Amino acid sequence: MTESIRTRPVPGSAGPPTAAGGTAPTVPPAAGRSPRSRMRPATVGLPLLGLVVTVAVWWAVTSGLHLVHPASLPPPQAVWSSLTASADVLFPALGTTTLMTLLGFLLSTVAGVLIGMALAASRRVERMFAPLLVAVNAVPKIALGPLLVVSVGWGAKPILTMVFLLCFFPIVLSTATGLTTTPADLAELARSLNASWWQSFRKVRFPAALPQIFVGLKVAMPLAAIGAVIGEFYSDKPGLGYQILQYNGVGDTATAWAAIVLIATMSIVLYSALSLVERLALPWVRATTSAR
Repeated sequence: MTESIRTRPVPGSAGPPTAAGGTAPTVPPAAGRSPRSRMRPATVGLPLLGLVVTVAVWWAVTSGLHLVHPASLPPPQAVWSSLTASADVLFPALGTTTLMTLLGFLLSTVAGVLIGMALAASRRVERMFAPLLVAVNAVPKIALGPLLVVSVGWGAKPILTMVFLLCFFPIVLSTATGLTTTPADLAELARSLNASWWQSFRKVRFPAALPQIFVGLKVAMPLAAIGAVIGEFYSDKPGLGYQILQYNGVGDTATAWAAIVLIATMSIVLYSALSLVERLALPWVRATTSAR
């Protein structure tokens, strides 16, 4: 009586014999790192490389080739010196501007999503109010600054109002678009299961609209920073917009540009944080769409 002995092929060697007398090919073990791990250095390195290139071009235009007068665009070393010298003023102002940006953005998100849901729920409501929303969005917001001071007074109110006016439209548009473009197979599945309107909205329509909503949120986030700075031009809040006017008024353009650099940095950080929230909240989007 003979016993059949199973042998496990050594990785990289020929596989077990087949009925035809040959050997079945074996799949070699995966070598190297995964694509996600290979992308992590590029995620950090490429933005840093872009920053280095930008600063180098800035230095070449201002200090190397002297194409721009320092009064208009100071060289990067002058801006850095002014930033460190005025850090006790600029960084508290950065905190004020960041707070106003986040508060205005949250108000715009809540109101924009609710308005977008109302437009998506009723065609009559959309036809009634969509032209008015477009008209409000088309008004130059900087022209409303002095009027906001008269209408809502000093303090945080004109800043938050300016942020809201700049942010709400892309959020409304993306929400309405996402809720009215539910995939047909998902909508048919909800109907076949006899789902109620609320069940269909909560389980199908709103989750399917979240990628579009996040597109509007990411468009609105930099606009929130712009709105906060414009609002501070006409407010007594000592944010970065207020500091830009003060330093520019006394001819200290280097410190004014240092405040502008801080605004740009704040916008990048907030946008990156929102993109991270999108990845964590919608992991299925990257799994069901083509990688880039």
